[in-house]
Amino acid sequence: MTTTAEVRVTPAPTFSSAMPPAPDHDPAAAATMIRGFACHGKGEPLVPFAYAPRPLGPGDVEVEIDFCGICGSDVHTLDSGWGPSLYPVIVGHEIIGRVVRAGEAVTSLSVGDHVGVGAQVLACGTCNACVRGLDNHCARGAVSTYNDVYPDAADGVKRRRTGARAMGGYAARVRVDARWAFRLPAGLNPADAAPLLCAGVTVFAPLRREVGRVAAERAAAAAAAGTPTTAPAAPLPVRVGVVGIGGLGHLALQFAAKMGCQVTAVSHSDSKRAAAATLGATRFVASGSRAELIAAAGSLDVIVVTASAGGLLDAALGLLDVGGTAVLVDAPEEALRLRGFSLLRGGRALRGSMIGSRAEVRATLEFAAANGVRPVVERFPMERVNEALAHVRAGGPRYRVVLERSAATFAAPAL
Repeated sequence: MTTTAEVRVTPAPTFSSAMPPAPDHDPAAAATMIRGFACHGKGEPLVPFAYAPRPLGPGDVEVEIDFCGICGSDVHTLDSGWGPSLYPVIVGHEIIGRVVRAGEAVTSLSVGDHVGVGAQVLACGTCNACVRGLDNHCARGAVSTYNDVYPDAADGVKRRRTGARAMGGYAARVRVDARWAFRLPAGLNPADAAPLLCAGVTVFAPLRREVGRVAAERAAAAAAAGTPTTAPAAPLPVRVGVVGIGGLGHLALQFAAKMGCQVTAVSHSDSKRAAAATLGATRFVASGSRAELIAAAGSLDVIVVTASAGGLLDAALGLLDVGGTAVLVDAPEEALRLRGFSLLRGGRALRGSMIGSRAEVRATLEFAAANGVRPVVERFPMERVNEALAHVRAGGPRYRVVLERSAATFAAPAL
């Protein structure tokens, strides 16, 4: 399976404004300015932009960015689809790069290390979620990689208008707390690993939880039934469905297959049947076919829903066995369409899962490296970001787009 499609384009810039000049009255400030591509309002193209990052703290690292994936969250944020965005905004939270500076208290990373940065860059560490290892659900001090502000050092309050801004990976560099910069395991190609930092962990984390839960329940049931008089049969594989075969779904299929699951791909598009098989699916269900939905009804233990628009979630719930669980990882801008009886019948459950904790990000990278899970990506030069975004909006990628920074990306006069 080919995992990378190089997209060759002409080097001519397409941006609508030039880089802003450096503040020549303050050379030190100019030296620390970070260049990127920012959106200044809904419906506007990304243009060259520079900002002054927060000071490098003792526990921080500065990462020189080599690659950054384009995520659906980026598009929602650029469009203020989930609510008003904090413009100007530099998006991008599937970041791969090299550590070029480290604070004096950093011991986990060294200059030169290849690292990834995902969708979150800080948590409080003391709330109920954090102390349970669920720092991605931090209720007090969570900071997203972009479109967010850091808490005030004096009182811990996040002030949207005046707080230090968090900016993302469509840029030359990024500064983050070292605990949210993850060293890449051996065996992962940095050029292709970027989508694992958001899309990857978004599907791996719930799969690992739910597959583990089902396996544990089966083991407990077998133990309660008493010791068999003959050698026990091999455990049945957990039956997993993946709804939506796109940027998230193509990774979910691979992860589930490598976990030893029996994998069913569910898609509205019959054209993805062959591709789903190459990604690990042993069965394909076309959601537009009533006959295929009826034939597959009640056949799955777990469903990961990566696409829920157009009533797809409601249709997919019918595929769950009694007591089965659907996990929603999709966050559409419109309200979900769901009938109550889709859950009531069969005692089915619907739960959500958002990105992953730090431990789950590390586990995602390690599992992918050890088991050959690889994002299928198309690469664009970062300076062609507007063209790449148009490609994503048109639904063209198979399956993720990764921006690649080079010496030419920020070849404009020094900021």
